[in-house]
Amino acid sequence: MGAAAITDDAVEIAPGVHWVGALDPHLRSFDIILKTANGTSYNAYVVRGENGVAVIDTVKENFSDDFFRRLESVASYDEITTIVLNHLEPDHSGALPELLRRAPRARVYLSTRAQMMLKALLKPSGEKPPAYIPVTTGDSVDLGGRTLSFLHTPYLHWPDTQCTYIEEDGILFTGDIFGCHFCDTRLFNDRVGDFRFSFEYYYAHIMRPFRAYVLDAVALIEPLALNLIAPAHGPILRHLPREYLHRYRELATPRLFNEARSEKTLLVFYLSAYGNTRRMAEAIAAGAERIAGVRVSLYDLEGGDSDIFTDLVEEADGLAFGSPTINADAVKPIWDLLSSLTSVNVKGKLGAAFGSYGWSGEAVRLIEDRLRGLKLRVPVDGLRIKLVPDTGELEQCCHLGESLARHLTGQSEHRELDMAILA
Repeated sequence: MGAAAITDDAVEIAPGVHWVGALDPHLRSFDIILKTANGTSYNAYVVRGENGVAVIDTVKENFSDDFFRRLESVASYDEITTIVLNHLEPDHSGALPELLRRAPRARVYLSTRAQMMLKALLKPSGEKPPAYIPVTTGDSVDLGGRTLSFLHTPYLHWPDTQCTYIEEDGILFTGDIFGCHFCDTRLFNDRVGDFRFSFEYYYAHIMRPFRAYVLDAVALIEPLALNLIAPAHGPILRHLPREYLHRYRELATPRLFNEARSEKTLLVFYLSAYGNTRRMAEAIAAGAERIAGVRVSLYDLEGGDSDIFTDLVEEADGLAFGSPTINADAVKPIWDLLSSLTSVNVKGKLGAAFGSYGWSGEAVRLIEDRLRGLKLRVPVDGLRIKLVPDTGELEQCCHLGESLARHLTGQSEHRELDMAILA
C-alpha cells in the first residue's frame, strides 16, 4: 500500500465524478488461484449529472461500509437514478442488494447477458429482482449534461461484462478490463508504486484465455476519445490511458510470425523415464508427418518449464501428451502443463494421450479425462504400450499420429455403424 493514506471520503477523479470504492491491502490470494502481493481495490464510481446521479459498480460485500460512507459524502440516495453493473461477479456487486434498498428510485442497467446472473445474485438474499434495463453497444442513458454510453465487451472475463463511457468527459469505466490486483492508497497510475507486473500478471491469468474477445474490445474502444480509464481493480489510469489500450493489443497479438500458419500444427509433449514414451512420441510425430499440410513439433518436458510453451499451445491446432504411468498416475510435468492450459483458450482443439507403462497404465485415461474437461476434442483413443515398444507397436504409434493429422486436415474416416449389431 502507498505511504500517503486517502481520507474516508470519496475521491474526485474528474469534476462531478468520484471514486467510492474500497481498499483491501492485506489480501494475498484472489479467487484462490491469483496471488496478490499488494492486495487489491474494489473500485466503484459515482457520476453526477444535472438530472440525477449514477453509481457504477459496487464493492465486495464485507467492504460495504466503506463504499456507503464514501457514497454518502458525495450524493444522497434519493438522487440516485441509475445503477450500472459492468460485471456481476461478487467482488463488484456485493453491496448491490443494500444499495437497492437505500436507493429505491434507481433503475439498474446491465448487459443483455447479465439478466439471469442478476436473478441468481439476489436469490440468497430473497430480494426480488429490481427493475432493470438490458443494454448493449449503442444504448445510452442521459443524466443531464452527461451521457453514459454502453459498450458490449463479453467474456472479459465473464459473458456479462460491458464497459460504460461518459461521452462528454472521455472517461471509460471498464470493469475488469485494464485492471489489476494492486492496492495503493494514492489511487492514480501516475502516483502509485510500479504496478506493471500486476497489470501483466492479471492479463495473463484473467484475460488471456479470451484473447479474441480482447481484440474485439480494443477495436471497439480505440476510436473513442480517452482521457481516463477507470477499471474495477487497481490504479485509475489517468496518465497516458491509451498506452494501456495499446498494451492490451500487444498482449493479445502473437509476438512472432508463425512459420506454420498456412498448415495445421500438432504439438507432441512427452516425458520419458527410460526412453519408451520418447520412442512412442517420435513415432507419433513421424506418422503425423506422413500427412501433407501438417507441421509437427516435438517437445521433451524434462527440458523446460510448462510456462514457456503457453504461446505455442495457444496457436496450435492439436496437442498430444505422452506420459509413463508412475504410482498409478501421469507424471507431474504433464499435470503442470495441463494446469497451465486454463490460462489460454484451448476449447475445440484436438487432443490425444499416449504412454508406456509397467503395471497398470492409468496415465493415458487420466490425461484424456482432463483434456475433455478442458473442452478439447479427443476423437482418437489414446495408446498405451507395456514397457518397451516393439516394431509393430511403434507402427501403431505411427498410425495414431497419422490419424490425428487426418482429423486436423479434415480427412478422417467416418465410422459407419453396423445397424444389424445395434438392432
